[in-house]
Amino acid sequence: MNKLSIRFFNDREVRAVWDEDNDKWWFNVVDIIAVINNQDNYIKASNYWRWLKRKLIKEQHQLVSATHSFKFVAADGKKRMADTLDSNGVITLAKYLPNNKAAVFLEWFTYSDNSIDGQSKKKAYTLFENNLINDGDVGTVKGLQQIHAYIFGGLYDFAGKIRQKNISKGGFQFAVAHFLDATLRKIEEMPENTFSEIIDKYVEMNIAHPFMEGNGRSTRIWLDLILKKHLKRCVDWSKIDKKKYLSAMVLSPTYSLRLKHLLRDALTTEIDNHELFMKGIDYSYYYEEE
Repeated sequence: MNKLSIRFFNDREVRAVWDEDNDKWWFNVVDIIAVINNQDNYIKASNYWRWLKRKLIKEQHQLVSATHSFKFVAADGKKRMADTLDSNGVITLAKYLPNNKAAVFLEWFTYSDNSIDGQSKKKAYTLFENNLINDGDVGTVKGLQQIHAYIFGGLYDFAGKIRQKNISKGGFQFAVAHFLDATLRKIEEMPENTFSEIIDKYVEMNIAHPFMEGNGRSTRIWLDLILKKHLKRCVDWSKIDKKKYLSAMVLSPTYSLRLKHLLRDALTTEIDNHELFMKGIDYSYYYEEE
């Protein structure tokens, strides 16, 4: 099975597939045209690509010969072949779409894979294959530290280390650093027998926010591992709207029922589905984008 990935440009999907043989990502051409042209109609975006493709063929442009076809899920739920381009091809394509948004897209595209988020996301993808966390460490502070250290190692000097400073976000003060070790021990001891108990533990870990950065991305993976271990379930994050999720997380310290409803509705038994895991990472990083 090919590894699929999703980038988000202005809250819209740009899908990609990993090519093991050539060790690189291939990006869906119609997705790129749709976001640059601000086109909601996928058929119209597809027709535009057909027109541009014919034009480039007449000009004997190398861009067309550089395209490869991979299968993506279509609107009807079936997998169909679609044209893709590698990073260099995407940059060339964007130059053929003469509008201001193409320049903005190019700035985002060339930055995203080289940023800390881009680099850590690549590491997060490999967690599925590496089976990093031992079963005994699932749901523990040690297990969460291992996830954080793996994803952000070499990117932050505090990767995997419990913070020693107080932090806040949006006016909300996370757990006081002086008492953080004791707080984390209490969270670690919380039960994990039911869905409700597991989400309560997840909420408390979010309130604790044990790292200086990267808490949400690490803790969502941590949550999925707990659900997988005890309930043989995980969250299909692609089914959870970003605004609804963030709103529910803000409410969760005093009212966790909305978050529980959101997560319960997105539970799946496909705990060994590689493509689902990859999508989950993409959405997890998307939730953190401003």
